[in-house]
Amino acid sequence: MLSDRQSRRQFLHATAAATLAGRMGVRQARAAELGVETGPFATANETIRSARRVALSILKPSEKELQRGLELHTEALVFESYGFAPRCAIDGDVFAKAIEANAPDSELIDLREEMMMTRNATDEGERREFFEAFQSSGVTCIFQNAGEEGNDPLRLLKRLARFTFTTDTLRKELFKAVSPDDVVAAKQAGRHCLAFTTNGVPLPQQWLSDRDELRMIQIFRDLGVQMMHLTYNRRNPLGDGAGEPNDGGLSDFGHTAIAEMNRLGVIVDVAHSGWRTSLEAAKASSKPMVASHTTCGGLYKHFRGKPDEVVRAICDTGGLIGICCIPRFLGGSGDIAAFLDHIDYAVKTFGADHVAIGTDVAYFSRNEGTERAKLPKRSGSAPAGARWEHLWPKDDFRESPQGIKSLAWTNWPLFTVGMLQRGHSEETIRKILGLNVVRVWKANQPAKAQPAAGG
Repeated sequence: MLSDRQSRRQFLHATAAATLAGRMGVRQARAAELGVETGPFATANETIRSARRVALSILKPSEKELQRGLELHTEALVFESYGFAPRCAIDGDVFAKAIEANAPDSELIDLREEMMMTRNATDEGERREFFEAFQSSGVTCIFQNAGEEGNDPLRLLKRLARFTFTTDTLRKELFKAVSPDDVVAAKQAGRHCLAFTTNGVPLPQQWLSDRDELRMIQIFRDLGVQMMHLTYNRRNPLGDGAGEPNDGGLSDFGHTAIAEMNRLGVIVDVAHSGWRTSLEAAKASSKPMVASHTTCGGLYKHFRGKPDEVVRAICDTGGLIGICCIPRFLGGSGDIAAFLDHIDYAVKTFGADHVAIGTDVAYFSRNEGTERAKLPKRSGSAPAGARWEHLWPKDDFRESPQGIKSLAWTNWPLFTVGMLQRGHSEETIRKILGLNVVRVWKANQPAKAQPAAGG
């Protein structure tokens, strides 16, 4: 793996030969693509290259913008505020045997997840695919969703176990970050790491006392979880989710849970919480908190975005919002331009110290199609309806394949090019790319041991 100095030297040597002239057209878009494909983010992967072509056709960068943007991305520490490491293909032969053995849907869902999250540690081809995508993105660390949606500790443990296995097995190239200093060290060493987050606060749900009910927050923190969603889309004992039609706000128990998370140094995340619940959580938190993957409701109103009042309250804690790459949450053109519009709005309205990128999208292995072709047709019935936690109110937004492609996870280097084009300073861009996430994590670190909640 190249060091930062080697990557920069290779980048400068390669991009010096790239030529862009005149108005952006097919030839210039191709020249721009060559400018990307000869530096440290170069790849022969046509899936990645195709997504880059789409984004470049929208951005239309000049030679200077492209060269400096890619160089800046090489130099910067890139730390995603919420997302997913590249996903692996299933093992079609093993999965086919499970289907032929009449495994229930729940078992097949778990098997598919396990394969997607761990085959990079057990299969050489998937490992190459995984790290090629990581290298193409220029990302050093991801706040990785390592827990299913909900509050059941056993359910939350499943993904946590899978990513722990992966980082333990691949620790020389990909390790578990347990402090912000780990991320800085990974960047300096040219390595990658994952910081763990869960889509819920683990609750035994025995309801003996507040203190007893919150005891597992520390257990999960000790296992490496650094950030937790207060709610997912539905209502839970802490507050209301973003999908609920009525938002009753943060519960009394929710206040106690936030105090315990603050004490232990676990970052409070309201990305999937209702607007009132998010606002009241911000007022309750004594530490910087986040909406790790969201959009600006002041620019485009959507239930998964946050109104200005809520974002301002989050920023008042010293926290941040991570702008996501989900077209229907962005509105407008639903592409990389719309994504940059939200970044522009957030920086102008709330300040550069409070903006990050939490794509909420993933790269999928190119081998998935080949492996899925091995599967026999199933005679059993499909699960009835959507999963319980996926409470998604309907909207009339129509996503376009080109918009989705322009926001591909591996297009991270072009996000930087786009921000430079929009006139953001290099200092601002470095903050958005990762320094803000590092700062918020540092500010959440416990200074010293304190009494537990209710103690």
